[in-house]
Amino acid sequence: MSYITVGNEKLGSVTLPSDAHGHSGSMSVKTTNQHPLSTSRRRMFPLALVVLLAAAFGCNSGPPAHDVATPISGVLGQVQSVGDHSITIQNKSGLFHIDITQPLTTYHAVPSDLSHITDNDYIGVASTELPDGIEVAKQIFIFPLELRGAVEGSFVMDAQPGAAPESRMTNGSVFVPRAAESPSRMTNGVVQKGSGTTVVVHYQDGARTISVPADVAVVGIVPGEVQLAAGQTAYAKTDKGADGTLTTHMILVISGPPSGNTK
Repeated sequence: MSYITVGNEKLGSVTLPSDAHGHSGSMSVKTTNQHPLSTSRRRMFPLALVVLLAAAFGCNSGPPAHDVATPISGVLGQVQSVGDHSITIQNKSGLFHIDITQPLTTYHAVPSDLSHITDNDYIGVASTELPDGIEVAKQIFIFPLELRGAVEGSFVMDAQPGAAPESRMTNGSVFVPRAAESPSRMTNGVVQKGSGTTVVVHYQDGARTISVPADVAVVGIVPGEVQLAAGQTAYAKTDKGADGTLTTHMILVISGPPSGNTK
Protein backbone atom coordinates (compact mmCIF):
# COMPACT_ATOMS: atom_id res chain seq x y z
CA MET A 1 0.00 0.00 0.00
CA SER A 2 1.24 3.47 -0.81
CA TYR A 3 1.13 6.41 1.49
CA ILE A 4 -1.06 9.46 1.14
CA THR A 5 -0.51 12.78 2.82
CA VAL A 6 -2.99 15.37 3.97
CA GLY A 7 -1.20 18.62 4.58
CA ASN A 8 2.25 16.94 4.40
CA GLU A 9 1.07 13.96 6.40
CA LYS A 10 1.41 10.45 5.00
CA LEU A 11 -1.55 8.20 5.37
CA GLY A 12 -0.26 5.61 7.58
CA SER A 13 0.81 9.03 8.92
CA VAL A 14 -1.81 11.60 8.02
CA THR A 15 -2.56 15.04 9.39
CA LEU A 16 -6.07 16.31 10.02
CA PRO A 17 -6.95 19.98 10.19
CA SER A 18 -7.60 21.27 13.69
CA ASP A 19 -11.18 20.59 14.74
CA ALA A 20 -13.60 22.33 17.02
CA HIS A 21 -11.87 20.71 19.97
CA GLY A 22 -8.46 21.87 18.89
CA HIS A 23 -6.79 18.59 18.07
CA SER A 24 -5.85 16.57 15.04
CA GLY A 25 -4.31 13.21 14.50
CA SER A 26 -3.83 10.10 12.46
CA MET A 27 -4.23 6.40 12.77
CA SER A 28 -3.90 3.05 11.06
CA VAL A 29 -5.87 -0.05 11.79
CA LYS A 30 -5.64 -3.67 10.77
CA THR A 31 -8.87 -5.34 9.84
CA THR A 32 -9.83 -8.94 9.22
CA ASN A 33 -13.50 -8.95 8.34
CA GLN A 34 -13.60 -5.89 6.14
CA HIS A 35 -14.31 -5.91 2.42
CA PRO A 36 -10.90 -5.35 0.77
CA LEU A 37 -10.47 -2.59 -1.77
CA SER A 38 -8.14 -2.67 -4.75
CA THR A 39 -4.63 -1.32 -4.24
CA SER A 40 -5.39 1.75 -6.35
CA ARG A 41 -8.58 2.48 -4.39
CA ARG A 42 -6.85 2.07 -1.04
CA ARG A 43 -4.31 4.62 -2.13
CA MET A 44 -7.01 7.12 -2.93
CA PHE A 45 -9.14 6.59 0.15
CA PRO A 46 -6.93 7.84 2.98
CA LEU A 47 -7.12 11.11 2.01
CA ALA A 48 -9.53 10.03 3.95
CA LEU A 49 -10.31 9.71 4.82
CA VAL A 50 -8.42 12.25 2.72
CA VAL A 51 -7.38 14.88 -0.13
CA LEU A 52 -9.46 17.67 -1.70
CA LEU A 53 -10.08 19.36 -5.05
CA ALA A 54 -10.42 23.10 -5.45
CA ALA A 55 -12.32 24.82 -8.21
CA ALA A 56 -14.30 28.03 -8.47
CA PHE A 57 -18.09 27.83 -8.75
CA GLY A 58 -20.96 30.22 -9.26
CA CYS A 59 -22.03 32.10 -6.15
CA ASN A 60 -25.64 31.18 -6.84
CA SER A 61 -24.93 27.43 -6.85
CA GLY A 62 -24.23 27.01 -3.16
CA PRO A 63 -26.71 25.23 -0.87
CA PRO A 64 -28.28 26.81 2.22
CA ALA A 65 -25.81 27.23 5.08
CA HIS A 66 -27.57 24.61 7.19
CA ASP A 67 -26.70 21.97 4.58
CA VAL A 68 -22.97 22.34 5.21
CA ALA A 69 -21.71 19.75 7.68
CA THR A 70 -20.20 20.84 10.99
CA PRO A 71 -16.68 19.44 11.41
CA ILE A 72 -16.35 16.77 14.09
CA SER A 73 -13.30 15.87 16.17
CA GLY A 74 -11.26 12.97 14.93
CA VAL A 75 -7.85 11.39 14.46
CA LEU A 76 -6.66 10.00 11.12
CA GLY A 77 -3.40 8.17 10.64
CA GLN A 78 -1.43 5.00 11.26
CA VAL A 79 -2.14 2.74 14.19
CA GLN A 80 0.93 2.08 16.31
CA SER A 81 -0.64 -0.23 18.87
CA VAL A 82 -4.01 -1.53 20.01
CA GLY A 83 -4.97 -2.69 23.49
CA ASP A 84 -8.16 -3.95 25.08
CA HIS A 85 -9.15 -0.44 26.08
CA SER A 86 -7.05 1.92 23.97
CA ILE A 87 -5.49 2.59 20.60
CA THR A 88 -2.40 4.63 19.71
CA ILE A 89 -2.26 6.48 16.42
CA GLN A 90 0.51 8.53 14.93
CA ASN A 91 0.65 11.24 12.30
CA LYS A 92 2.69 14.33 11.53
CA SER A 93 1.19 16.11 14.52
CA GLY A 94 2.43 13.47 16.92
CA LEU A 95 1.47 10.32 18.76
CA PHE A 96 -2.12 10.14 20.03
CA HIS A 97 -3.22 7.79 22.79
CA ILE A 98 -6.99 7.29 22.59
CA ASP A 99 -9.09 5.46 25.16
CA ILE A 100 -11.76 3.17 23.69
CA THR A 101 -15.20 3.36 25.26
CA GLN A 102 -17.93 0.77 24.89
CA PRO A 103 -19.93 0.02 22.92
CA LEU A 104 -17.35 0.48 20.16
CA THR A 105 -18.61 0.68 16.58
CA THR A 106 -16.16 -0.08 13.77
CA TYR A 107 -16.62 0.76 10.10
CA HIS A 108 -15.16 -0.41 6.81
CA ALA A 109 -15.58 0.29 3.09
CA VAL A 110 -17.82 -1.75 0.77
CA PRO A 111 -18.46 -1.38 -2.99
CA SER A 112 -21.23 1.05 -3.95
CA ASP A 113 -22.22 3.30 -6.88
CA LEU A 114 -23.39 6.81 -7.72
CA SER A 115 -27.06 5.88 -7.40
CA HIS A 116 -26.55 5.64 -3.63
CA ILE A 117 -25.61 9.31 -3.32
CA THR A 118 -28.67 11.30 -2.30
CA ASP A 119 -29.45 14.90 -1.46
CA ASN A 120 -27.36 16.28 1.42
CA ASP A 121 -25.29 13.11 1.89
CA TYR A 122 -21.86 13.58 3.41
CA ILE A 123 -19.20 12.32 1.04
CA GLY A 124 -15.48 12.35 0.36
CA VAL A 125 -14.03 12.77 -3.12
CA ALA A 126 -10.48 11.78 -4.00
CA SER A 127 -9.43 13.53 -7.19
CA THR A 128 -6.62 14.72 -9.43
CA GLU A 129 -6.23 17.79 -11.62
CA LEU A 130 -5.72 17.45 -15.36
CA PRO A 131 -3.31 19.69 -17.32
CA ASP A 132 -6.28 21.82 -18.43
CA GLY A 133 -7.18 22.51 -14.79
CA ILE A 134 -10.25 20.25 -14.62
CA GLU A 135 -10.59 18.27 -11.40
CA VAL A 136 -11.53 14.62 -12.00
CA ALA A 137 -12.90 12.30 -9.32
CA LYS A 138 -10.99 9.05 -8.88
CA GLN A 139 -12.98 7.68 -5.98
CA ILE A 140 -15.99 8.73 -3.92
CA PHE A 141 -16.78 7.71 -0.33
CA ILE A 142 -20.27 7.83 1.12
CA PHE A 143 -20.26 8.37 4.89
CA PRO A 144 -23.01 7.32 7.31
CA LEU A 145 -24.94 10.00 9.19
CA GLU A 146 -23.01 9.48 12.43
CA LEU A 147 -19.72 10.29 10.68
CA ARG A 148 -21.05 13.44 9.02
CA GLY A 149 -18.37 16.10 9.42
CA ALA A 150 -15.42 13.67 9.57
CA VAL A 151 -12.26 15.17 8.07
CA GLU A 152 -14.39 18.03 6.74
CA GLY A 153 -12.74 20.24 4.15
CA SER A 154 -10.46 19.95 1.12
CA PHE A 155 -6.85 18.84 1.36
CA VAL A 156 -3.93 18.36 -1.01
CA MET A 157 -2.17 15.03 -0.73
CA ASP A 158 1.59 14.79 -1.07
CA ALA A 159 2.67 13.18 -4.31
CA GLN A 160 3.69 9.57 -3.95
CA PRO A 161 7.00 8.36 -5.44
CA GLY A 162 6.47 7.89 -9.16
CA ALA A 163 2.95 9.31 -8.97
CA ALA A 164 1.86 11.70 -11.71
CA PRO A 165 -0.54 14.50 -10.78
CA GLU A 166 -1.19 15.83 -7.32
CA SER A 167 -4.18 14.33 -5.53
CA ARG A 168 -6.86 15.93 -3.37
CA MET A 169 -9.43 14.72 -0.87
CA THR A 170 -12.56 16.76 -0.32
CA ASN A 171 -15.11 15.90 2.36
CA GLY A 172 -18.44 17.66 2.51
CA SER A 173 -22.20 17.61 2.04
CA VAL A 174 -24.03 16.83 -1.19
CA PHE A 175 -26.91 18.90 -2.47
CA VAL A 176 -28.92 17.46 -5.37
CA PRO A 177 -30.69 20.27 -7.29
CA ARG A 178 -33.75 19.73 -9.43
CA ALA A 179 -33.25 18.83 -13.07
CA ALA A 180 -34.09 22.37 -14.15
CA GLU A 181 -31.31 23.79 -12.03
CA SER A 182 -27.74 24.36 -13.13
CA PRO A 183 -25.19 21.50 -13.28
CA SER A 184 -24.17 20.13 -9.91
CA ARG A 185 -20.83 20.21 -8.12
CA MET A 186 -19.22 18.08 -5.45
CA THR A 187 -16.61 18.38 -2.69
CA ASN A 188 -16.22 17.04 0.83
CA GLY A 189 -19.09 19.00 2.22
CA VAL A 190 -22.24 19.43 0.17
CA VAL A 191 -22.42 17.83 -3.25
CA GLN A 192 -24.69 19.18 -5.93
CA LYS A 193 -25.47 16.54 -8.48
CA GLY A 194 -26.74 17.61 -11.88
CA SER A 195 -26.37 15.58 -15.06
CA GLY A 196 -24.09 13.12 -13.32
CA THR A 197 -20.93 14.34 -15.03
CA THR A 198 -20.04 17.24 -12.73
CA VAL A 199 -20.62 17.77 -9.01
CA VAL A 200 -19.87 20.46 -6.45
CA VAL A 201 -18.90 19.58 -2.89
CA HIS A 202 -19.51 22.18 -0.18
CA TYR A 203 -17.70 22.44 3.15
CA GLN A 204 -17.24 25.06 5.88
CA ASP A 205 -14.67 27.15 4.01
CA GLY A 206 -15.91 26.82 0.47
CA ALA A 207 -16.71 24.37 -2.30
CA ARG A 208 -15.07 22.64 -5.25
CA THR A 209 -16.30 21.64 -8.69
CA ILE A 210 -15.33 18.14 -9.76
CA SER A 211 -15.88 16.16 -12.96
CA VAL A 212 -17.22 12.66 -12.25
CA PRO A 213 -16.53 9.89 -14.82
CA ALA A 214 -19.32 7.37 -15.32
CA ASP A 215 -17.07 4.56 -14.12
CA VAL A 216 -15.75 6.34 -11.02
CA ALA A 217 -15.09 4.02 -8.07
CA VAL A 218 -17.62 4.51 -5.26
CA VAL A 219 -17.53 2.92 -1.81
CA GLY A 220 -19.91 3.12 1.09
CA ILE A 221 -18.73 3.34 4.70
CA VAL A 222 -20.74 0.91 6.80
CA PRO A 223 -20.59 -0.50 10.33
CA GLY A 224 -19.15 -3.99 10.63
CA GLU A 225 -16.88 -6.16 12.72
CA VAL A 226 -13.18 -5.53 12.10
CA GLN A 227 -9.96 -6.51 13.84
CA LEU A 228 -7.94 -3.48 14.89
CA ALA A 229 -4.16 -3.89 14.71
CA ALA A 230 -0.96 -1.92 14.18
CA GLY A 231 0.07 -0.96 10.66
CA GLN A 232 -3.24 -0.03 9.07
CA THR A 233 -4.77 3.34 8.35
CA ALA A 234 -7.94 4.39 10.12
CA TYR A 235 -9.99 7.30 11.40
CA ALA A 236 -11.32 7.57 14.96
CA LYS A 237 -14.09 9.98 15.88
CA THR A 238 -12.95 11.45 19.19
CA ASP A 239 -14.12 13.41 22.21
CA LYS A 240 -11.74 15.42 24.38
CA GLY A 241 -12.12 15.46 28.16
CA ALA A 242 -11.43 18.42 30.44
CA ASP A 243 -8.06 16.87 31.29
CA GLY A 244 -7.15 16.53 27.60
CA THR A 245 -7.86 12.79 27.43
CA LEU A 246 -9.12 11.57 24.05
CA THR A 247 -11.79 8.88 23.84
CA THR A 248 -13.47 7.15 20.93
CA HIS A 249 -16.40 4.82 20.34
CA MET A 250 -16.30 4.98 16.52
CA ILE A 251 -13.35 3.79 14.40
CA LEU A 252 -13.29 3.66 10.61
CA VAL A 253 -10.83 1.22 9.04
CA ILE A 254 -9.52 2.72 5.82
CA SER A 255 -6.91 0.28 4.57
CA GLY A 256 -4.47 -2.44 5.46
CA PRO A 257 -0.85 -2.00 6.52
CA PRO A 258 1.72 -0.72 3.99
CA SER A 259 3.32 -3.38 1.82
CA GLY A 260 6.04 -5.15 3.73
CA ASN A 261 4.65 -4.22 7.16
CA THR A 262 5.10 -7.22 9.41
CA LYS A 263 3.42 -5.89 12.53
